[in-house]
Amino acid sequence: QVQLVESGGGMVQAGGSLRLSCAASARTFSDYAMGWFRQAPGKEREFVAVISWSGGVTLYADSVKGRFTISRDGAKNTVYLQMNSLKPEDTAVYYCAADRHSGYVLPLHSRKNTYDYWGQGTQVTVSS
Repeated sequence: QVQLVESGGGMVQAGGSLRLSCAASARTFSDYAMGWFRQAPGKEREFVAVISWSGGVTLYADSVKGRFTISRDGAKNTVYLQMNSLKPEDTAVYYCAADRHSGYVLPLHSRKNTYDYWGQGTQVTVSS
């Protein structure tokens, strides 16, 4: 079992930046593809970004491409989401997730059902 704990959320003005962190409890974390999703009130949970086990391959939703960057630090068992040029529509609870079946980035990693483990989420609020 892998436990994921997100942190770094908060309130920021439009145009600002935040960096989210997701700390994993297991060393096998380094074998997993890791993703970020978000869920706004009344909406479905949607894909944001995913990173391969090596950190060498990433994939982003069109809505965040060029503004968000996903990265990982194997020594710290942590995945990050750097969010720049934030917009009010980025307001949501952000979740990290782990896919224990694959360390590679695949098209199906944009689907929440692909992932085995989820964190509890961290709130991001962007004011206009």
